[in-house]
Amino acid sequence: MNDNKNMVCDMETGICGPADGAAESGALEMMDFNKPQKKIDLYYVTDPMCSHCWAIEPVFNKFIELYGGYLNVNKVMGGLLEKWHDGPIDPANGIYKPADVAPHWREVGEHSRMPIDGSVMIDDPVQSSFPASRVFKVIQKEHGNALATEYLRRTREAVFVLNKNISRDEVLSGIVDGIGLSGRSIVEKSADAQTLLDEDFSQAANLGVSGFPTVVMINEDNQDVKIAGARPLETYVEGLERMLEEKVKPGAIPSLTGVLKREKVIFSKEIEELYGLEQSEVEPFIESELEDGKYERKEALGELYITLK
Repeated sequence: MNDNKNMVCDMETGICGPADGAAESGALEMMDFNKPQKKIDLYYVTDPMCSHCWAIEPVFNKFIELYGGYLNVNKVMGGLLEKWHDGPIDPANGIYKPADVAPHWREVGEHSRMPIDGSVMIDDPVQSSFPASRVFKVIQKEHGNALATEYLRRTREAVFVLNKNISRDEVLSGIVDGIGLSGRSIVEKSADAQTLLDEDFSQAANLGVSGFPTVVMINEDNQDVKIAGARPLETYVEGLERMLEEKVKPGAIPSLTGVLKREKVIFSKEIEELYGLEQSEVEPFIESELEDGKYERKEALGELYITLK
């Protein structure tokens, strides 16, 4: 209902409406409530141990929060590391062996302020990202995208922040248990899920994606826009509007309470991005938004984050 208290009734049109004349005056007006809103297919090619994918979470997740109503979101596993071998893995970043990953990850974490410790790659190196990716595919197939996305988030927290080796079955099983599924059962099934993973690799290739993070948006006319690497929110919005050929309206940002209940763990950088805050404003904001005793305040590499109790 219009909150304008100054309503008037027009004798000529027979319409009662706002005093400022905003009421429609046409005798007949056709409206089609059955007309479907155009949706864009978004493919996010990623990997559980992709540090740059972890770094873009604040911006990418805000984009999905604001404009998810326009999107069909599909996460596609890209296959970052099948196994270590004697040759170079990523010579551009000086990565030839697991220990070389640690300083690179630290640099990404410091630059993005999504903390990455990296010492796991020295103490108990992740041997492959394929096991964690296969578990993702099993969850996605059997339990849907929402739980698969939650699992992917918990897996990244485990390897980047908590220094857990996500190529170990027991670690993956614990993560799956934590999202309310049977970790042992799903990890066992994942051993035979390479075909599902290969399908994702083929899809990424068909999309023309060779690195990640990469976001591809495709419209109903099969036109696409590709966004690779770390980009500001405006780049994603521009790509969406190009695919829709119209301006888009952002949805409402949920309360911090609602986001924490859903996400379980939120880092300072994510709160800053989502609510448009400076770093110094985050703690007062948390105190004003959240009820005492409902959350825990923690730190990782000097970065604040909160978890649901």
